[in-house]
Amino acid sequence: MVFKKMHGTGNDFIVIKYEDFPFEERFKELAQKTCHRHFGIGADGLLIVNKSNIADFKMQYYNSDGSLAAMCGNGIRCFAKFVYDEGLINKSLFTVETLSGVKKVSLNIDDDKTKSVKVNMGEVIFEPSKIPVTSEKASFINETIMVNDRNFTVTTVLMGVPHTVIFTDTLNLEEIKAYGPLIEKHDIYPANTNVSFAKIRDEGNIEVRTWERGAGYTLACGTGVSSVVGVAYRLGLVDNKVNINTEGGNIKIEVMEDDSVFMDGPAQDICSGVYFI
Repeated sequence: MVFKKMHGTGNDFIVIKYEDFPFEERFKELAQKTCHRHFGIGADGLLIVNKSNIADFKMQYYNSDGSLAAMCGNGIRCFAKFVYDEGLINKSLFTVETLSGVKKVSLNIDDDKTKSVKVNMGEVIFEPSKIPVTSEKASFINETIMVNDRNFTVTTVLMGVPHTVIFTDTLNLEEIKAYGPLIEKHDIYPANTNVSFAKIRDEGNIEVRTWERGAGYTLACGTGVSSVVGVAYRLGLVDNKVNINTEGGNIKIEVMEDDSVFMDGPAQDICSGVYFI
């Protein structure tokens, strides 16, 4: 099976065409095997390029544990670069079908290669029933949850997939890796949740570290940083244009007047080859 490995600010993916492995019932197994860092190629997730009846392409995304995800922000940038650079489309503006809706993407092309991708991520959703969060409140903003021996002030939203945002003065990786998986599977989240820890530097700059549902700690998370800015802007903590620093690099987020969020960031090739199934 022919594959390409790519990354968006350190969040890495294996990308394949559906026709090279047209066995949808085996996508979960394929993701688990190919994403394994020792027995496979190694990645945070598997992207499948498929045909769509409602957009230019359909993106199917599986986390490294084999779970199907509705959306992946860094993944869709890599997906968009792949389809253009591979000659599957010859325009820089097109649409991608995902399980969280059709997304519009815009490519920054240099020397006929994609350097960065801007994505309309849609609107951050705060209603608990849609996220989902077990709560009778109209939104789940600055709520306190108990995790083992510690209280966390959290805000949980839907940005294609569930995201829990925690603002903090310090970003301690040991604590993030210790509490991230516990918050991910907290009882109040029926479908589990991604967890982003955010340190606001000023009104235009935030540092973010994310524990990703189904993949673990990642160097960056596109839907995660979009959620962080959407929440911070709603709370009046930042401007509508914010530069996000992740461990894997920088991503730009802009909140529009209609509350939709635009993400702009890099997508890069790592290698390509043949995987033996």
